Amino acid sequence: MVTIRKLEDPHWPEVWRLIEPVFRAGETYAVSPEITQAQAHQMWVEVPTATYLAQAENAAVVGTYFIKPNQAGGGSHVCNCGYIVGENARGKGVASLMCAHSQREATRLGFRAMQFNFVVSTNEGAIRLWQNLGFAIVGRLPGAFAHPQRGFVDAVIMFKRLGT
Repeated sequence: MVTIRKLEDPHWPEVWRLIEPVFRAGETYAVSPEITQAQAHQMWVEVPTATYLAQAENAAVVGTYFIKPNQAGGGSHVCNCGYIVGENARGKGVASLMCAHSQREATRLGFRAMQFNFVVSTNEGAIRLWQNLGFAIVGRLPGAFAHPQRGFVDAVIMFKRLGT
C-alpha cells in the first residue's frame, strides 16, 4: 500500500536521498549531475505549485513528484510534472499511482492539460507508461539530450488534456 501526500519540510532529506542518485546519473533529467541539495530543493520544492511524496506502509519515501504551470500567462492552464520513483520501488506501480494522483490534483488546481516537455527517448519505460495513461507524443527533439552512455539522443514532448 502506497500513500501519496504533500511534501512537508521534515521529509525533504528523504526526498533528496531518493532524487539525488537520479540527478547524479544524468540519464533521465536535464539537470546538472553536480546539482547541489539547495538547488534541487529550489527546483523540486520551492518553484512548483506543490510537491508530493509517495510513502510505503513502513513510511519510507518511495517516490515523489511536483506540479507547476508549464508556462506563464496564456500558457498557465497547462501544467508540467516531474516524477521520480526510488530504485527499490520501480516496476511496482508507484509511477502510475503518482501520475493518476497528479492528474486529479492538476484538475483540482484548475489546470486543463498536462505536458511533459522533455522525456528522454531512452527512458522507454516512462514513455510507455505515460502513453498507457493517455499521453500522446506531440513532438520530438532530435539529439536534444546528451546521455552519458548513449551520446546525443532524442527527447519527446508528451501531452494530455485533463477532464472533459
